[in-house]
Amino acid sequence: MARVIAVANQKGGVGKTTTAINLAASLAVAEKRVLAVDLDPQGNLTSGFGLEKVSGFYEALFSGASLPPPARTALEYLQVIQSDPDLAGLEVELASGDGREFRLRGSVDALRGDYDFILLDTPPSLGLLAVNALTAADSVLVPIQCEYFALEGLGAFLGTLDRIRAALNPKVALEGVLLTMADERTNLSQQVSADVRAHFGDQVFRTTIPRSIRLAEAPSFGKPVLLYDIKSRASECYLSLAREVLNRAEREVRS
Repeated sequence: MARVIAVANQKGGVGKTTTAINLAASLAVAEKRVLAVDLDPQGNLTSGFGLEKVSGFYEALFSGASLPPPARTALEYLQVIQSDPDLAGLEVELASGDGREFRLRGSVDALRGDYDFILLDTPPSLGLLAVNALTAADSVLVPIQCEYFALEGLGAFLGTLDRIRAALNPKVALEGVLLTMADERTNLSQQVSADVRAHFGDQVFRTTIPRSIRLAEAPSFGKPVLLYDIKSRASECYLSLAREVLNRAEREVRS
């Protein structure tokens, strides 16, 4: 049965979609069956795999229909449910709908037997689409940028996660905190990293994602960085992150 991981942060520009794309690719390279789900109407995960937005996702969430069929990618073990531009109107349409926070859960649960991991890429806000992802997920991976406001934003998000547990999904766990866009040459990155690790300990992934030109270029070619430049440091770091995620999943199974 698939482990469902939401990649989420209420703050934009922290490397959330970049992480969803490249973690999904790295898990697929390890021959794990992976489904990446693009819940963001902007569709950056979709285009990051060289795919187009399609219709059908909105209808599935609005009326309870089945999710649209996943698209294949250049990686044998990785499939993607593409973004639907109509998702942008979903929050208004479902503002007073019954069970609006649970529209995604049933559809995702129906797919668990087909995959080892399902990654949910969320919009950079805590609207209805993000809440649906948190309600459907087993765990949440939180990317945070190595900058001054990182701890403040992380604290706010974890408070939201506590409220999700209390009201909607008591089983959702913190998969881990991922430090992104790090520049180890600067005192600021080093200090933010030290502060986050001091506050959250083992909940912070050992892997840190660096600032990388190759990582920034890859989406414009519709590829994860592994397929764009396998020898880049960013590729090595996302492979390392995938190993950590796999190790955590194995420990949880054993326990």
